[in-house]
This record gives sequence, structure tokens and C-alpha cells, in this order.
Amino acid sequence: MRGRIVAAVVAVLALGLSATDARADRQPTAAPDHPAAAPQPQPDLVDLRPAGFARHTARPPTVGYDLTDPQVVATGLEVPWGLDFLPDGSALVAQRDRGTILRVRRGRPTRQVARLADVVAGGEAGLLGLAVSPTYRRDALVYAAYTTATDIRVVRFRLAATPVPQVLLSGIPRATFHDGGRIAFGPDGLLYVGVGDAGVSARAQDLTSRNGKILRIRPDGGTPADNPFPGSPVYSYGHRNVQGLAWDRHGRLFATEFGQNTWDEVNRIVPGGNYGWPIVEGVAGDPRFRDPVVVWTPAQASPSGAAFARGTLYVAALRGTRLWTVPVDATGAVGVPVAELVGTYGRLRTVEVAPDGALWVTTSNREPRGVPPAADDDRILRFPLTHRQPPP
Repeated sequence: MRGRIVAAVVAVLALGLSATDARADRQPTAAPDHPAAAPQPQPDLVDLRPAGFARHTARPPTVGYDLTDPQVVATGLEVPWGLDFLPDGSALVAQRDRGTILRVRRGRPTRQVARLADVVAGGEAGLLGLAVSPTYRRDALVYAAYTTATDIRVVRFRLAATPVPQVLLSGIPRATFHDGGRIAFGPDGLLYVGVGDAGVSARAQDLTSRNGKILRIRPDGGTPADNPFPGSPVYSYGHRNVQGLAWDRHGRLFATEFGQNTWDEVNRIVPGGNYGWPIVEGVAGDPRFRDPVVVWTPAQASPSGAAFARGTLYVAALRGTRLWTVPVDATGAVGVPVAELVGTYGRLRTVEVAPDGALWVTTSNREPRGVPPAADDDRILRFPLTHRQPPP
């Protein structure tokens, strides 16, 4: 057994070295996260979690998704990024490079409902995360994260052709790459913001910087009194480029994160946790840092959006061109991830659960990453719920 484990680890390390050689010109301060490559056979996931970490394979849920025949609810989009749902079940979708917000309803034409005039796109920057206010019926507010010519900012506004945003966070250094951008309301009613290191890795360990962090703010932009660092919006740090935020049914926060050349991650986030970047990438086994609960090679993942549904974390993979399903049990223990839709729809950016329980997934093929777009890209796919019995 020991020999087989060593052999597996050596094989994955060799893959990592090969991938690093192939991307030798990609430096952490100036290059995009994991450009697409020609599909290659991938090794099995190697379990590199710390010794003693709970290991199990969860049984599939009795209620899941039919991933074989999705409904296409929108086509002809251009790099859809943020996505969230209005109380009537329709979706708001951000087009990153255009700075526009679309309203998507099943069976109806897609229409533009807003354009944020100060969005400046380029590379991985532009109009990124969207979040609908949990009290939308009362306040009609929509929240967005985007890049301007000078910074990353988080705003809120009411839908209009040209909204007048109220700025909640601003002055966060931006870059062409590593801006993060995912925002989401947690079960506590507070807004969480994933911010990348913007190409300067040292910022991730600097608690005076907001880059390389997950931030937590009140809906009005104020700092919650129970944040781990008094007077600071910083909730966790040591991140390279967080792009997925999702809570399980017990209120535990999980985040997806782009690594550099070796390991991409899923992390379980705790208040004040240090996740190691740039000192460590992947599992360190160092008590100073929180280890990831899942690691993948960049070719398998480049994980972006994430969503929980019925005990499973769904992770959209860009370079990996797949949807990862990660079982998480009632104790928070993580099972063996399973890859779905491998190569079927190209790069996948965002995954969200609709009010009716269906899973919505966006493609991201109309960006220069090496995956030729289909004629109807970019698309939003809807996967309906299905009832299945688990195997004995």
C-alpha cells in the first residue's frame, strides 16, 4: 500500500512539474489563471489531505440532477460571470466585458436591464459578481463587484438603464488578472466578497490590504462588529484568487481558489483563518495555515463558481471544462469528488441553484482561453431535479 501511495504522489508531482514547464512564461504577478489546453487524459485525484482527516465516500443523494439533457435558457451571451435570482425566479446575469446586466427568464427573450457605466474590462477584469438583496421585495437592491479604471469596488443600486451605484467598498487595487470578484450573501444576511491578490502575492498575508482576502460587510457597507479583526472587513486571508463562495445547509462556508502552477483548492473558511498564499500552495501540514479540503491539478480544475445543493458542492471548472461534484456530510467531512460533463460544454464559469431547485450553469467560451466557442455560446444551461435511488 505504501508503495502504491508513493508512486501515485510521484506521478502527480511529475505532472505538476510538466505543467509548470509548459507554462514557464506564466508568472504569478502577470499571467491569467490557467489558460485552457488541449484535452489530455487526467490522473485520478490524489488524496493529499492531512493525516487523520475524515475520509469517506458519501452515497449519492436520493434527489439529484439529471446532467444528461439540460435545458438551454439563454444563448449568444458574452462571458457571463455573476448570476443571481430575483424573487420571481428570473435571473440577473452580468456580462463581464460589456458591463451589462441581463434578465433571463425561461421561455422569454433575454433583455438588458442595466449597464454600469464605469466598468473597465480587460483580461479577467470587468463586471464580475452579482448578488440580489435578501430583502429585494422591500428594497429592490442589487449588488455588484467590478473593476473601474483604477480599482476594484463593490456597489449596490436599483435596476435602471444606467443605474446610479452607491459605493460600499472602493480603492482596492485591480489588475488584468487575479481580481477575484465573487460576491454572495451568507445565511447571516451579510455580504461576502472574494478579492484576488491582483498579481502582488505579498498582499495576501498583509492584513492592512484587502487583496487576497475574503471580506465580510453589512449590506450598507459597514463592518460587522463580530468580524475577526476589529474594524476590518477582512474575514479570512492568505488567498490567491477566490472565485467561488457557497454555504452548506449547516451554515459552513466553502470557497474555491485558483492556485498558481501546482494545486487548485476548495477551502473550508473559518473566521480569521490564514490559507497560506503565497507561502504555501495546496496542503502544507503547517499549523500556521488552514489546509484545503480538496486539491486538484490546474488541468483538472481552475475552479470558479460554486453552489451547494442537497449535501453536494458543485464547482464549475474553467480549464478543466467540467463540473465537479463534491460530497459533504453533516459533519463537514468531504468525500471523493466526481467529475461530470467533462469537455461537454467547454469552460464552465458559474453555477447557482434556482428558487425552484434547478441547477443553472454558465459557459465561458467567448474569452481567449483556447476553447473554440460553439455557435450558441455563451450559454446558460438548466439542469432539472430528478429523483434517484442510491445504490445498495
